Amino acid sequence: MISVEDIEDMSALTRAEIDALAEHEHLTTYDAALMGNYLMQVHHGPQKVHEMICDDIRAALHADDAQHAQALFAVLRGFLAEHPQAARGVSE
Repeated sequence: MISVEDIEDMSALTRAEIDALAEHEHLTTYDAALMGNYLMQVHHGPQKVHEMICDDIRAALHADDAQHAQALFAVLRGFLAEHPQAARGVSE
């Protein structure tokens, strides 16, 4: 049987990025990994992942959870370093 770790390892996203998507969409890690992998393959999908992580950062800041916002910001920086096409204002 395929495990969540197997799905995460096959995904185009890191585990932290998958966790951010799971938080944003209120999904299980398994479902978030599948959704994230799909989004990374479709037109403007990487930008959607970028938006979701930014939404999570804003939600953490509104909840006065600076530590979580800081952790999510680190996830965002890593995501943009690995997937520069996801940055806003990048034309395809």
